[in-house]
Amino acid sequence: MRKIQSLLNKIKRNKITVNEALEKLSTLPFEDLGFAKIDTHRSLRRGFPEVVFGDGKTNDEILEICKRIIKGNQTLLLTRANRNIYTRLKKFYKDIKFDDASRLIYLEPRKTKKKDLILILTGGTSDAKVAKEAAITARVMGNRVKLIFDVGVAGVHRLFGHINLLRKANVLIVIAGMEGALASVVSGLVSKPVIAVPTSVGYGASFKGIAPLLTMLNSCSPGVCVVNIDNGFGAGYFAAMINK
Repeated sequence: MRKIQSLLNKIKRNKITVNEALEKLSTLPFEDLGFAKIDTHRSLRRGFPEVVFGDGKTNDEILEICKRIIKGNQTLLLTRANRNIYTRLKKFYKDIKFDDASRLIYLEPRKTKKKDLILILTGGTSDAKVAKEAAITARVMGNRVKLIFDVGVAGVHRLFGHINLLRKANVLIVIAGMEGALASVVSGLVSKPVIAVPTSVGYGASFKGIAPLLTMLNSCSPGVCVVNIDNGFGAGYFAAMINK
C-alpha cells in the first residue's frame, strides 16, 4: 500500500512519468522469486502484509522473502522461526526482534493504532508460549494487548479477580489445554467475542490438544469461535480483524 501511495504522490508532483510508474507496478500484484511468489497486494486486500511461515523453508529462502516483504511494507511477521535466521536478519534490520517462546521474528510498528483492548487469558503457565504468539501477532498488527496468565478453572476465583478487566476488553482470547473449559466460563461472563485456542498441554487422554479442542467446539456459551491447536498466530490475527 505504501509503495502505491508513494508512486501516486510522485506522479502528482511530476517526479516520475506515468510510464515509469507502470514499470515499477509491473511486479504487482505478486513478485515471483522462483521458489516463492510474494503477495505484494496482501495489505491492500487484508489490511496487513503477507505473513511468512518458517517451517519447511531454508534459511536462504526465508531471508530473501523477508527482505522483499520489509522493502514493500516496512513491517514483518515470521512464524515458526529460529535464532539462526534471526541472527542473519539482524545484520540488515537492527530493529528486528525474536521471541524464543513463540518462535516469532517481527518488526513492530512504532505506534499502536487501536485503543480498544485485546485481552489474552491462559488456563496455565504452560500455555504461555501460545499466548505470546497471539499477543505479538495482535501487537504487530497495531493493537493494544494485555496478557493474564494462569487463571484456569482449577482455581476459578483467580479469574474472578480480573472481572472488571474482562468486561473492558473488546475481544478476548482464551488459551487452555487439559480439558479446555476456560473458554466457556469466560464467554459466560462477558458480552464481547471470545476466541478459544486449545493447546497441546495435558496428560495422555488430552490427545495432544484434541480434548480441549472438542470441549471448545462444544461450548454451551454462544459467541465462542475456535482456532486450531496451538494456533496463537491465528487467534491473534482474528482478534486484530475484529478489533479493526
